Amino acid sequence: MAADSVSGTGAERLAALADERVDHRFKGLPPDADGLTVGELTAQRRNLFSDGFTTPVLALSAERLDHNLRLMETYSVRHGLTFAPHGKTSMAPQLFQRQIEHGAWGITLAVPHQVRVARAFGVQRVFLANEVVDAAALKWVSSQLDADPGFRFVCYVDSVRGVELMDSALRGARRPVDVVVELAAGEGARTGVRTEAECAAVADAVAGVDTLRLVGVAGYEGEVPDADSERVRGWLRRLVALAVDFDKDGRFGGLDEIVVSAGGSAWFDAVADVFAGIPELSLPVLKLLRSGAYVSHDDGHYRKITPFNRVPEEGALQPAFRLWAQVVSRPSAEQAFVNAGKRDAAYDLDLPEVQVLRSDAGERSADGVTVTGLSDQHAWIRTDEDVELRVGDWVGMGLSHPCTSFDKWELIPVVEQDGTVVDYIRTYF
Repeated sequence: MAADSVSGTGAERLAALADERVDHRFKGLPPDADGLTVGELTAQRRNLFSDGFTTPVLALSAERLDHNLRLMETYSVRHGLTFAPHGKTSMAPQLFQRQIEHGAWGITLAVPHQVRVARAFGVQRVFLANEVVDAAALKWVSSQLDADPGFRFVCYVDSVRGVELMDSALRGARRPVDVVVELAAGEGARTGVRTEAECAAVADAVAGVDTLRLVGVAGYEGEVPDADSERVRGWLRRLVALAVDFDKDGRFGGLDEIVVSAGGSAWFDAVADVFAGIPELSLPVLKLLRSGAYVSHDDGHYRKITPFNRVPEEGALQPAFRLWAQVVSRPSAEQAFVNAGKRDAAYDLDLPEVQVLRSDAGERSADGVTVTGLSDQHAWIRTDEDVELRVGDWVGMGLSHPCTSFDKWELIPVVEQDGTVVDYIRTYF
């Protein structure tokens, strides 16, 4: 990765995260750590289970995080892809930096606030996988481009009206904003232009203003209706054909490269296959993959749909999150309640999965223990009658959907296999 991928000021702000004081804002941390800096607490290398952490507490596996970062780096290199992982999954600048250190071109984001966070921590390349028509946000983006010649920003556009609004907000800017035409994943999908003729009309509108510069095409194959391998690959071939047609029409004159981008966390194997067949164009092609959920992976939705399940010889991602809660009530032989609920655990796709039980005697199997529901601050647990589970025991749960796990925790301990906490990840949602 180029040395300018994170600016000097951003590096200083990353380092300054260690100077933040631990206090009541950060749930799960030891009460007796109040007043310490994050750096001082990290240096103590406390044990998650015996050194004062309170439940519920979310932990991120140090070993599994490292594994996932390395795996996607090697996957991207192997398939000739440039990688801009979707940072809205974690909104954690420390993880942005680690992803960049593992070869990421930059970071993908979804809304202007997230770009402000990334820029505050020095991220030099941002792909905004969304339309931006907010005048205040566009003026801020323009100010960033004007102030920093090394800053690269690309966003979607999918309508003539959107082009008009962007142009109105950006008049007077010294640098144009780079845009890619978003091709919708089909009728009934999310955002994006529905037909190739409409794509051409949007591209014509971009060509008619000085404030924008067309640099490629993009979209999100995860929104293909009734997605399967054939349908996803069919849409990806449409995306590639759109880039080819735009290039034949001379729409990319004056550029150094043409951006062709896709890639959520469900079908990046299809992206790799179809992008490998992009024909030679008039300029080099930046084949930009944007998968983001890989960084922590999960024990639910993404575990089921990861492309590595379909192509196991590529490797395997490892779930890196575990939410620890404590049994606070055991009203019957088949029912228990732990003190973690909707405020602590992702629940929009799958319920947490009980994986391990822990008491003073150590860890033991969680066979026969299941989460059946979540209240605001309780998980409902069903147990087989013969399961030994007592008030006070700790329950370790795997989580589904990392995007809605990170957003519930502002400071997340990074924990080695023996329970030693070696770092803390700060999030900004």
